[in-house]
Amino acid sequence: MANEVLRERRGHVEILTINRPEARNAINLATALALSDALDDCETNDDIWVVVLTAADNKAFSAGMDLKAFATGEFPITEKGFGGLTKRDFPKPLIAAVNGSALAGGFEMMISCDMVIAADHAKFGIPEAQRGLVAGAGGLIRLPKLVPLAVAFEMALTADPIDAARAYELGLVNHVVPSEQVLDTAVALAERIAKNAPLAVRTSKSVMKQALELNEADAWIVNDEAFGMIGRSGDALEGAVAFAEKRAPNWQGK
Repeated sequence: MANEVLRERRGHVEILTINRPEARNAINLATALALSDALDDCETNDDIWVVVLTAADNKAFSAGMDLKAFATGEFPITEKGFGGLTKRDFPKPLIAAVNGSALAGGFEMMISCDMVIAADHAKFGIPEAQRGLVAGAGGLIRLPKLVPLAVAFEMALTADPIDAARAYELGLVNHVVPSEQVLDTAVALAERIAKNAPLAVRTSKSVMKQALELNEADAWIVNDEAFGMIGRSGDALEGAVAFAEKRAPNWQGK
């Protein structure tokens, strides 16, 4: 099997690279399985605290589903969704380093991530309606939660893409940078996160995601349970001791 997904470790940051530049990083079944396996490993590996997802070359983050493979009856979907990602409840911070256009399933993979660094030449959209399809990998679910409903309607129903400046204006991406700076900027963001206690980071992510779907009273229950759990953790004690001793903390994720 070819190396559909490349892996690189930088400290506690894992970089996953979709490696099909000849196909604009379109997702076939082999790539979906490889990415799903890599994310499974990242989820359970205690030495990995933050994950960056990017792609080879700078033309496309991903053009979505590999239509040539689809024409042969192949679907790039696992039990964790399109590309092994879009239905996944990934507990650790996941940053998309979008080095080119993210369209259709590629866009849906991008908005499955927690944060996005985008190249200034990138385009974004769900053009499925142009082909008589709908965005079935979460775009119709997540997009209306990320941007105003009227904007989500416009993107889905016209099938027109938006540019990086518009994506930044809408809050779909955190930062827009020149193409050659995308990965380094994403890794720098990941390293800023990885300086913090990993258990506190994961718990903060979990509370915020749950709070989006809850009323305020129920969200407070989740918040207070998380606060109590973290307050009893070894990392909370280590953080206090390290502060008192004027040294960097030695996080254990416990």
